[in-house]
Amino acid sequence: MTTPEAEQSQSAPVGEPVPEQAGAEVPSAAGAAAGEDSVREDSGGGAGTSPADGAAPRPEERLERAVRAAEQALIEYEIAVDTFRIEVENFSRLHHQKLGPMYSRLDELDARIAEAKAARTGDPEDIRLADEARARVMPMPAVEELFHGWMDGDGLFPEAAAMLTEQPVRPPQRVRPSEEARKLYRELARKAHPDLAQDDDERKRREEFITRVNAAYSRGDAPLLRELAEEWAAGPAPVERGPSPSEELYARLEWLAQRKELLTLVARELEEGAIGSMLRIAPDDPDRLLDEIADQLLAQVAEREAELAALLGEPDTSAGASGSVES
Repeated sequence: MTTPEAEQSQSAPVGEPVPEQAGAEVPSAAGAAAGEDSVREDSGGGAGTSPADGAAPRPEERLERAVRAAEQALIEYEIAVDTFRIEVENFSRLHHQKLGPMYSRLDELDARIAEAKAARTGDPEDIRLADEARARVMPMPAVEELFHGWMDGDGLFPEAAAMLTEQPVRPPQRVRPSEEARKLYRELARKAHPDLAQDDDERKRREEFITRVNAAYSRGDAPLLRELAEEWAAGPAPVERGPSPSEELYARLEWLAQRKELLTLVARELEEGAIGSMLRIAPDDPDRLLDEIADQLLAQVAEREAELAALLGEPDTSAGASGSVES
């Protein structure tokens, strides 16, 4: 698992600028204007311009190269952000699937502890706190669907109960794209990216195709991605970009810069979110991090059960049955 900036620096084409997360910026209109001025001054044939028959280079040539480089840099960054977003979504599902029953157990124990204290003291404030704690234990309709096979109408499945009692447990099903799926996804995203469209119809076609590609990648469906690759290869060839007036190129650069800023906000939100932050803590072994969190939650469950037993005057059985869920 890699964050967008790390992914960007690894996959950006050699010699092309990348967004600032990878150490460079998408060219701005002001920078492009300066580049165009230098082309005009170096009309005798500067770097990258070798006019035939001694003709002066077109003023737009350097600006066109800047636009193409900025387009590719933006596409690479979008791929990095989308890849990280899918990894965050998949890890979030795994997190809730594996740890959700523990969080629910803790909420239930907190409510029971508050209720036991209120029953013992009769204090209005304790009663209010108990009511608030009970209100936080939300009803859970369609629990079996929510936990994807970890809980049924009679309570936790054996795998979830084993997890709560520190017994060996079958690992939950993962939705983590394979290396082949990742490679196919990147290739399709680069070839069919909507930002390469030259008109509205072509953009719509590309957007619809990329939506199907994203859906297949989020499920880790490598065979479907191969079929989509064949479908794209058999489709109409992308139209080559022709020379554009400098005003259109300036507008294009401005749009690319604005798009990059929006993606930066999306990436920051993903990385600073709860799940993204956890992935950044253990990018190479997120399963180990989940195991560590599970150990911490198990300890908290044991503490709550001991506290509740003391309030109710019951023997402390938390050491041997911390994961039992009462109906």
